[in-house]
Amino acid sequence: MTVTAFASGTEARFALARQVADAVLFEGYVLYPYRASAAKNRLRWQFGVLVPPGWGAECEEHDFQHTECLMEPKAGATLSVEVRFLHARRRTVQRAGPDGGFETVAELRLDDRVLVPWDEGGEERVEVVVPVDGLLGDGVTRPFRRPAREDTEPVLDAAGRTVGRLLRRCEEINGTIRLSARELDGPYRVLRLTAVVENTSDWTPSEARDAGRDAALPHSLVATHLLMGLSAGSFLSMTDPPEWAKGAVAACRNLHTWPVLAGETGTADLVLSSPIILEDHPAIAPESPGALYDATEIDEILALRTAALTDEEKREARGTDERAAAVIELADSMPAEVLERLHGAVRSLREATGPAPVAADAGFPDEHGVQRPDTPWWDPASEAGFDPAQDHVVVDGRQVGKGSRVELRPGLRRTDAQDIFLRGRTATVEAVLHDVDGGVHLAVTVDGDPGADIRREQGRFLYFQPDEVTLAEDAEDDA
Repeated sequence: MTVTAFASGTEARFALARQVADAVLFEGYVLYPYRASAAKNRLRWQFGVLVPPGWGAECEEHDFQHTECLMEPKAGATLSVEVRFLHARRRTVQRAGPDGGFETVAELRLDDRVLVPWDEGGEERVEVVVPVDGLLGDGVTRPFRRPAREDTEPVLDAAGRTVGRLLRRCEEINGTIRLSARELDGPYRVLRLTAVVENTSDWTPSEARDAGRDAALPHSLVATHLLMGLSAGSFLSMTDPPEWAKGAVAACRNLHTWPVLAGETGTADLVLSSPIILEDHPAIAPESPGALYDATEIDEILALRTAALTDEEKREARGTDERAAAVIELADSMPAEVLERLHGAVRSLREATGPAPVAADAGFPDEHGVQRPDTPWWDPASEAGFDPAQDHVVVDGRQVGKGSRVELRPGLRRTDAQDIFLRGRTATVEAVLHDVDGGVHLAVTVDGDPGADIRREQGRFLYFQPDEVTLAEDAEDDA
């Protein structure tokens, strides 16, 4: 038994998850600079595109998504599933003629925008509610259809006169949702849930010129993803499952999508299966001022760049798409305090209730006899604790520093063929250096090198670690 309308409680639980799902749905919908003429906006919709099977066989795109995850439903639980995708609407721009007719044009220029042909994306949902027990055995199959349709919208000028119209056409698309579950062996009642979304449209290109991706998109399910919720019970994390479930999780098959726990942190009754790999409980940053549809950019940079577009560029963006127009208005009206929040945020702060603990070996020499500074390496004040010309390390029980003579014994971790020729050569230490990871390195010049003076002037040395050298036989203690 299936029901196509969610109960109010389920709808409320899905609302939070949809905020993230919307970001998936419209990922890359329109990219900066938000104009149809921009090269990056001519090849669109790269994620979750389920193409007609008759066309997908000729390309590398897919006509289905296959999700598997584990759940622990309670007795009498129901599963609510929401398939979401975009249905491409091909928009044509027409100018009003003197005889009352309309002619198709490449653009229609108005005072506030420039209208151009464009593929809009209309959001579609398919909802299924089924008792979990009804998923066992053959499961549930739910076909769906979205018919072809055409509509027009008049275009008015500033005086309210009709100067043209927008003609939008959607092609028919057909699909199927298949839901099933199988109980796994073990001490716990765990079910493996399988959810498959397929494009079952019978469209095939009639001519070679119609065989391209652009022709297939109106018949495709674009940015397809799933929201699934249990009325009672929980899902297991596919990213960080409990130890006892790791084998069962590894056996799950997920093709062209990946399920993660969704909703509020700490809950496990919702799953988002997305064509974009996410972490458990993904969330929109609270600093985000609104949808920018271009997650390949940093919000702050994107807002500043958008506000800096020329008036003509903004006119074209407004005419490209309603969502692009909203981004332009958002950037132009963003208060300074909102923009300042985009500069960055510090997460996971905790209150300091006392002085930081001091390590037991703080300030004591390490295995090379190097005195560790009290100030951490990332603090600018730490630089005062290091002096390459004065620092020493312990080699063979004796201190080695600038001017010491050593014999080179490169270790097995070396992969440079040059080291073979240096092994056994004597060298002069020019400096003792420390890296940010706490490692110690000796900068040396090889004895007898005719370019040693030039190396010293340019600071271009060879570098070895303390365990890759020994004291030269004629070396004196530098202590």
